[in-house]
Amino acid sequence: MTLFDPAPAPRPRHMSRDALETAGRAPRPGGVSDSFVPRVDERVLDVFARAREPDNPLELRDLWLGRVEDELRGHARHPGLAERWRASRPLRPVQPDDVLRSRATVRFVKELFNWYFRDDLYGELRDSARYILSSGAVDEERWGLPQSLKECIRYALDRDWYGYSDSRGRHPAREAIAAYESARVDSLRYGPEHVAMTMGGTFAVSTLADFVLHGRPPSGSPALCATPNYPPLVETVARRHGVRLVPLASEHGRTSVEPLIDALTPDTPLVLLQTVGNPTGAAVTEEGLARLIRAASPSTVIVLDECHEWLGTYEERSAARGAPHVVRVSSLSKTWSAPGLKAGWFLADPAFIAEYYEYASSSFGGPPSFFYTVVEVLARMERWLITGVEEPGPAELKEFEASYGLGLDRLRQAYRAYRTDRLRRIEDLTALRDAATVRLADISARVLPPRFSINTAVEFPDWDDSYRCFRDILRETGVSLFPGILTFCFSGAVMRVTTARPWEELSPAIDRLGAHLTATASR
Repeated sequence: MTLFDPAPAPRPRHMSRDALETAGRAPRPGGVSDSFVPRVDERVLDVFARAREPDNPLELRDLWLGRVEDELRGHARHPGLAERWRASRPLRPVQPDDVLRSRATVRFVKELFNWYFRDDLYGELRDSARYILSSGAVDEERWGLPQSLKECIRYALDRDWYGYSDSRGRHPAREAIAAYESARVDSLRYGPEHVAMTMGGTFAVSTLADFVLHGRPPSGSPALCATPNYPPLVETVARRHGVRLVPLASEHGRTSVEPLIDALTPDTPLVLLQTVGNPTGAAVTEEGLARLIRAASPSTVIVLDECHEWLGTYEERSAARGAPHVVRVSSLSKTWSAPGLKAGWFLADPAFIAEYYEYASSSFGGPPSFFYTVVEVLARMERWLITGVEEPGPAELKEFEASYGLGLDRLRQAYRAYRTDRLRRIEDLTALRDAATVRLADISARVLPPRFSINTAVEFPDWDDSYRCFRDILRETGVSLFPGILTFCFSGAVMRVTTARPWEELSPAIDRLGAHLTATASR
């Protein structure tokens, strides 16, 4: 049985000439913004002030939704929530820091996140959503897994490779990941002892929070979670320990970590930081990251969520990322458009990985052995791509064990297909993001051009509530956008637009947004 038999071919390409031409234009200067400054606005404070039990996240959620329902008037769907809002009154003064330090805040946002997907977008409002630009995922049918990686899944099935395995993952796969990550970071040399394979990024952060924070005294310093951020990640930390949300501003596509450094204490147990922000697409600089790592106590575990580090030119990653108290998390969900595979890895100090082995073997056994081959192959081929390998030779063939039955011709065909798929995918998705930025800048909104990722943050100045903005725009245009409140953006109507959609969907959706905003402005 031979891997890559039959030889994989590249995926068919689908790219609009109009999108490519639009991407080559410069955005309208007045339609873009170079800075993002998060804050806690009066609407947020008002909800916390009115809650009879401000530590009750469900009450906070219902008050938030109740105010939206009340403001929707004849378009409301939950009159009971609207009545609850109208019956509420301010009961106490609330300061922004009260919100950022409250355990209820994290759960409130997560419950609102659940309501958005479960009850609204894919619940009662599903028939209204003609264009869904809020998924945060690539259109897998157009830009999904390269055929070479799909072949690895078929091969694993044919070999019946789905039995028990090492709780850190199969050794050849971890070795391939280590070599790939060594090629990505300046002056670092990882080995398989630095790698633990996981069931995706969210699962990785959840297990790391449990592993690091279990048994910590609840009265100690809180864990620090930088925002904007993804609610399931922050909630999984908050379940184990007290959390303080730390809003980070960005300018010209670069995120400042100074607030995180200022919030550190000698006994801060954990810091959770997305190296590329969601939804801003702004990146933490290597210099800033190095200062954060140096400023933190050696006992503070710094978890770097690196999953959005793609579709952009990243400066050379510094050796600071290899510090003993740093854990780097990656997954297949974004870069390889396979969130449903729930596969990924993290890198850490060998002593940390060795201790984690016992935790993993006791908690969940290990990651799915079925995906070891696909992870091994993508790590090897991705390393060849970034190190400039045009065509694999005998040395690259020797990286694979003999049981794969690989010959040099088959490997070359598979790599050629992988390389073609990956480069086309980067070109297409970057062009779509740039074209969407140009088009969005032409409407009555302010766009924050992202340096990375498939998401673009857009501010709609005619609304002061992102969830209300979602409801209004969906009703009037059939376009679903992702409310910024669901990424801990606590002011205004910052909306996330996912641009990795076919142009024949993205373009008419933006047309509808523009027409609605023009009509609204003329009233």
